Amino acid sequence: MKIKFDYPLFIIVFLLIFYSCDQSKKESADALVPPPEIPLEDFFKNPETFQYRISPDGQYYSFLKPYKSRMNVHIQKIGDENELRITEDTLRDIRMHFWANNDQILYLQDKGGNENYHLFMTKIDGSEIKELTPFDGVRVELIDDLPDIPNEVIVGMNKNNPQLFDPYRINLSTGEISQIAENPGNITNWMTDHNGKLRIAITTDGTDMSVLYRPSENEEFHEIKKATFKDTFQPLLFTFDNENLYVLSNLGRDKDAVVEYNIKDGKETAVLFENDNYDAGGLDYSRKRKVLTYVDYNSWKDEHYYLDDEYEQMENKIYGELDAEEISVLSSTKDEDKFIFVTSSDRSGVNYYVYDKNTDNIEELAITTPWLNPENLAYMKPISYKSRDGLTIEGYLTLPKGVEPTNLPVVVNPHGGPWARDSWGFNPEVQFLANRGYAVLQMNFRGSTGYGKKFWMASFKEWGKKMQDDVSDGVKWLESEGIADPDRVAIYGGSYGGYATLAGLTFSPELYAAGIDYVGVSNLFTFMNTIPPYWEPYRKMMYEMVGNPADTKDSLLLAEATPVFHADQIVAPLFIAQGANDPRVNKAESDQMVEALKARGIDVEYMVKDNEGHGFSNQENRFDFYRSMEKFLDKHIGKDSKEIDIETKVQ
Repeated sequence: MKIKFDYPLFIIVFLLIFYSCDQSKKESADALVPPPEIPLEDFFKNPETFQYRISPDGQYYSFLKPYKSRMNVHIQKIGDENELRITEDTLRDIRMHFWANNDQILYLQDKGGNENYHLFMTKIDGSEIKELTPFDGVRVELIDDLPDIPNEVIVGMNKNNPQLFDPYRINLSTGEISQIAENPGNITNWMTDHNGKLRIAITTDGTDMSVLYRPSENEEFHEIKKATFKDTFQPLLFTFDNENLYVLSNLGRDKDAVVEYNIKDGKETAVLFENDNYDAGGLDYSRKRKVLTYVDYNSWKDEHYYLDDEYEQMENKIYGELDAEEISVLSSTKDEDKFIFVTSSDRSGVNYYVYDKNTDNIEELAITTPWLNPENLAYMKPISYKSRDGLTIEGYLTLPKGVEPTNLPVVVNPHGGPWARDSWGFNPEVQFLANRGYAVLQMNFRGSTGYGKKFWMASFKEWGKKMQDDVSDGVKWLESEGIADPDRVAIYGGSYGGYATLAGLTFSPELYAAGIDYVGVSNLFTFMNTIPPYWEPYRKMMYEMVGNPADTKDSLLLAEATPVFHADQIVAPLFIAQGANDPRVNKAESDQMVEALKARGIDVEYMVKDNEGHGFSNQENRFDFYRSMEKFLDKHIGKDSKEIDIETKVQ
């Protein structure tokens, strides 16, 4: 079973996965006239409104909107122009909320970026805000919001053991919390059936995983499937009779497929979707009609394989009426007669609409970033190139608008994870850099998810080695195409992308004139020793994927790939940014790299935010970071930079 680590959380506010088939026609109409310089704040300030949801009875919209520069929950009665703010958090954005029932809204919130999310509840008039899980040092994860049981919710909490999550049922009327199963020490995930009964558990011994099943909550769990972590066998949901499972599986194949699995016989009985080139992703369904609607997968953009004619007709109507480039349904009423969906592209943020099935009418709800004119933004093009050992590396190239695509300053932007991927869609960082005249290269190096088992496993124990070669080969491809000015290439990334930045400056210093490391790993030994406690069940897995510090051979490999041990090879200026409360990449990762470079007299800027974690969430901190980034890039590869001879640079 694969594990994936998230991007810095604030980017989720902006990222969607979309594209247009007639892009080339639009681009050819663009004159070579650079757009106006857009204020930095327009890219990184909070959206005007965000995350619309509709109440189960279809009477209200809820959404997030800034209050004192923090995203808070608001509601609005449908048909009424007035809106009501029902939360007032002034310390940190609320990132996730949902309707518990027609009268109550639930939301998750942490403190200072520590990712120990607690569950809160409020009535829709803003009264009786209540913290449902007031336990220090405890993280809450949603298991099932129980839409058909409006007075309850099931969550996981590591209250009994920081490394393990037990399932709890919370009564929203009384606040009573009842533990409904005990984690024996090896369960990493729980899943309910369509009646809200807890009937699936996923276990791991660190490398092998098992799926446990029970016919009812009164019976014991027993194993129905076992696989190594290198294989995917991920239950998605029960069949509508609650007898069998729909599963994401790559057993006997390279790419993840969506299949139906017969629990009693222990066999795969039907393949609902598979693709020769890309993994299947999610599976959606109609709760009311009890039919599967579509399978989601990501090629160079997000795509749907439809399983239901009615749903396909609805999406086709929306596409046709709005001339949308990509859409995604986010929320519906319990009767499924009203749907909230978003449209977006690579050049626009999310725009919200509601589709009324009864009237066949589409109404605009909100444009989240009305201050950004898509005509002034750049296209994100899908690209591919060959790695030095023959793999096809896919990615995206965003060229600054209105300039000839030759001899440009470039920002190479490897993604975080690393077991994640870059996708097509609106990315405020990329658009900001393109607006400032930089070409931006994003590549899905080996290990990126969505390309099958073989491609993913090609990354094992290749941090700083073949994974980094894939990044370097992208730079060389840009140079061979005449797009990049070899003297003006910078590398920037967050999380694993921050590690790739440090590894790039360390192991291929001839390629880069500057680097920006954002909450990145600098020391593979200390990183392994400071992972969050709830990652502990995956430690053996990480040893196989990255390396085991206690193993003699692996320790040598890790030492070779640890940038801080080779800081003497860094010659380019470096900017490092770090959240003090980061639970994933400890602040010590950045501290030790800064100390090593300062001891050698290397130009290094260091920004630490005491109220942030793995990525900067608060708006003012984002502004500070990107202002510093802009000045740094201007100085070293941009309008204020001086020409530097490559041979001189690496001596």
